Amino acid sequence: MPSFRLGDVNIEFNRFLNAVCLLLGLLLWADMSVGSAGLQADDFELAETRFFAGEYPECLTMVDTALADGDNGERWYLLRLECLLMTGQYETALVTLEEGLRDNPNSIQLRLAGSEVWKLNNNTQRGRELLVELDELLQYRRWRYRDAWNQVTQGRHLLLKGADAKEVLDKLLTPAALKAPDQAVAFLAMGDLALAKNDYGLAEENYRKATELQPANPAGFLGLAKAWRPSDLEKSGAAINKTIELNSNYVPGLQFLVNDRLNSERYEEALQFIERIHAINPQDVKAWVYRAVVAHIQNDPDQEAAARKQAFAVWQGNPEVDHLIGKKLSQRYRFAEGAKMQRRALTYDPKFLPAKVQLANDLLRLGNDEEGWRLADEVYQDDGYNVVAYNLVTLGKTVANYSVLERGGFIVRMEPAEAELYGEMVLDLLLEAKKELCEKYQMKVAEPIFVEIFPNQQDFAIRTFGMPGGAGYLGVCFGRVITMNSPKSQVRSGSNWKSVLWHEFCHVVTLQKTGNKMPRWLSEGISVYEERQRDPSWGQVMSPVWRERILAEKMTPVSELSSAFVKPDSGDDLQFAYFQSSLVIDYLVETYGIGTLNKMLVDLELGMPINEVLSRYTGDVRLLDREFFAFATQRAKELAAEADWSKPQGITGDSSISEWQAWNLEHPNNVYGLRSEAALLINAERWDEARKCLERFIEIYPGYRGGNDGWSMLAQIARAENDEAAEFKALQEASRLKSGDSQVYERLIELAIRMQDWDVVALQAERWLALNPLIPAPHRAFAKAAENNGDFSAATRSLKALTLMDPFDPAETFYRYAVALQKSGEVEQARRQILKCLEQAPRYRKAHQLLLELNERVSGEALEIDADVSVESPQSKNPVEKDQ
Repeated sequence: MPSFRLGDVNIEFNRFLNAVCLLLGLLLWADMSVGSAGLQADDFELAETRFFAGEYPECLTMVDTALADGDNGERWYLLRLECLLMTGQYETALVTLEEGLRDNPNSIQLRLAGSEVWKLNNNTQRGRELLVELDELLQYRRWRYRDAWNQVTQGRHLLLKGADAKEVLDKLLTPAALKAPDQAVAFLAMGDLALAKNDYGLAEENYRKATELQPANPAGFLGLAKAWRPSDLEKSGAAINKTIELNSNYVPGLQFLVNDRLNSERYEEALQFIERIHAINPQDVKAWVYRAVVAHIQNDPDQEAAARKQAFAVWQGNPEVDHLIGKKLSQRYRFAEGAKMQRRALTYDPKFLPAKVQLANDLLRLGNDEEGWRLADEVYQDDGYNVVAYNLVTLGKTVANYSVLERGGFIVRMEPAEAELYGEMVLDLLLEAKKELCEKYQMKVAEPIFVEIFPNQQDFAIRTFGMPGGAGYLGVCFGRVITMNSPKSQVRSGSNWKSVLWHEFCHVVTLQKTGNKMPRWLSEGISVYEERQRDPSWGQVMSPVWRERILAEKMTPVSELSSAFVKPDSGDDLQFAYFQSSLVIDYLVETYGIGTLNKMLVDLELGMPINEVLSRYTGDVRLLDREFFAFATQRAKELAAEADWSKPQGITGDSSISEWQAWNLEHPNNVYGLRSEAALLINAERWDEARKCLERFIEIYPGYRGGNDGWSMLAQIARAENDEAAEFKALQEASRLKSGDSQVYERLIELAIRMQDWDVVALQAERWLALNPLIPAPHRAFAKAAENNGDFSAATRSLKALTLMDPFDPAETFYRYAVALQKSGEVEQARRQILKCLEQAPRYRKAHQLLLELNERVSGEALEIDADVSVESPQSKNPVEKDQ
């Protein structure tokens, strides 16, 4: 499944400067002396409050009055700059800057703000000169700048230069907070720093403190919205709502909302917020960039070019423009286009690290590993405290030691021990998926396809997202690159690595077919749908929870389905989004056919918007919304149609058997009541009564596959009664429904071996291996079944795995492995394994006999055995009889 998108929640160090002028009001202090002819301190606080509220003209009027009255302190100039920059009056801001520096020649705060002002007036050289002057003032007059606000200015300046973040925090920002504990300035700066380093907990702590100290300032609440964005969408939403409530004209807050709408593919709403920004600041660069992104996604090159030109209007050669365009395209999985934009950004500034690290990530996701790892290392060399670069460089060293398996257009990288145990199974499944899905979707995928499987979840997250996290993700596909968690990191979750890999390869097909121009819901919907087609126990199916949700009309319209992935209120909401999307595919295929679905994918590759494509083949997207709703409702009603779905009232899990029986007398077909009563009866060992409840439950709902399903509970009863035939039958039914229950598979194998039913043993062992191929038991069962079925080629893989897993009887394992290799025609490999067997058990008669046969086949003549070697009294390093 594609990875979730974090959005623009981070502020990179070399982007602090772009935001600093919008935050300069936070650097102002209230205890600074004012001119005798000027306004009083309370007047400044009132003017600042006007700014916080977005009343920019009123704020400017108050500032101008103060300056006219002779109060020419730097704080008034800084506040004036803030108003002018927020409203796009860049030329006037330049005049204000010059006046402010004339009246305050030693101000480092005005110089830091001025570097941005000059950039927005297309003179980056003069901006750099101001920063040089700032350094000179600090070098010779540092004693003048020891107050909290100037320490924060120094900290921001040093971070822009790439200084050690921890040193800046410890020596400047933290002391500044101690000097001014009742002011928000240092806490905001520390929040920005923590956000830049992806330390969301520390960012939240500091932004929360800032909002307590300055509750009228929207900047702190915006910081909270960004800090919460990756982990708690509800809190993030509340924080951004508070931001806009305080100041509906706060451009950074509106930019956050534009970004949010872009991520959820709500482009019309994004454009509305862009219009709001341009009504405040017609020259806002980020808004023009976002407009260019929307035009690109909507396949409007003329509008894109016009918006991009406007973005460059105030600062020619601004690398941020193409960097941000490319970053947003990459978040839409359009990595080739994103990489192209990052390269353009680097032509303006080859040392612009945000573009370089984004390009590294894009290239790694495109399978261009050599250049991607090299760029990550370059970023790390330039900025040793860049978290993403550090993570990638560290991971690159780990991946360099992985085994590489190649076959049929696939390159698979795995930890060496895991590659030995199930690497060939991975390739087998990929080739099967390639044959079936490429034919079905009429697609020849670009090769090679790269698959990387990580035994460490954090390594998977770093490779996938650039940072630790993403614990809920099992796999991600970028188009030609698949990243996955290995079973080692997912044993407790009971996830099925085969279903995950099938799902992700389906993404390879559909993403490549559409040029990565498909909405997430469609891509996920097809992959979940195809899981079910491959194996009914894989993927998601209609469940009581989903049934209830659909009948309660809690579905997202198809025309808005992408939003369900971007802003789910809970994990259940996200899972339902996956299921509903797959149900849409069910509807489209059943109603219009797989051919029509393929035509839709072709139209998406041409750049047509999804709703236009849907309307083209279904008549009208609003009609589709209604018809799908009816389809899903019917499917929900068909689930256990004879069942009583009413929730038990006045009775709980703690109720007695008699209470449940009394309730069930009045509700004989109730799915909740029958299962609850059966569970209590089993605990009481009242087997006959429990069996009757379960037989009725299965009769009305045979496909239930949640916890305590009817078939598993019937098997439990049969086992208690020593009825192996009934237990075997019940467990077979349970295994058809479940893709993640190793206990069912293990018990079935045990019973099937007693019955000599080797087909069942092989099937259940294969299902168990799809959960955990890293333990001996499923390999042992599969090898035994394959040997008994005469499928020695299949047996070799599990026998090989067993030889690597410190077997209890190594000599016997090597012998069986050699036999299987011999019967598969791999004579030389068989000789190597039989020699290993004899190392373990030098007197093993059958092994010597097999070695003779193998040598005869290799050389055409028997190899003479030393007469001194006894073969009559087998003795092994393991005290196990070998003369069998």
